[in-house]
Amino acid sequence: MSASDPVADMLTKIRNAVMARHEKVDIPASKLKLEIVKILKTEGYIKNFKKVQEDGKNTIRIFLKYDDKNEPVIHGIEKISTPGRRVYSGYKDLPRVRNGYGSVIVSTSAGVTTGKKASEKMVGGELVCKVW
Repeated sequence: MSASDPVADMLTKIRNAVMARHEKVDIPASKLKLEIVKILKTEGYIKNFKKVQEDGKNTIRIFLKYDDKNEPVIHGIEKISTPGRRVYSGYKDLPRVRNGYGSVIVSTSAGVTTGKKASEKMVGGELVCKVW
């Protein structure tokens, strides 16, 4: 079954794997998903990731990150913009997640980036998801 919203499917797989305390999770690869995973890595929400080819299909293997007490680093991950309701924001109106402790991922004309970097570059765009 193909998902109508592959990014939401990816976020749900990550959320479920974190709640089940899995070490890693595999998701089908796409350019947008890869950019989102790169941001999760640079922001420190995941340990690492790598592109894997299994049975002729490209997948992204995400290695999840936990602290010393085996608590997940990702406390929450939510999709903002959906196929039925796209949410856009200018660079002045980008939301703050958990009073600055979280990150919002924005798809801009300059590529997929965090809300902070989008504000610095003065570009707005579609709000993809928020992580805290």
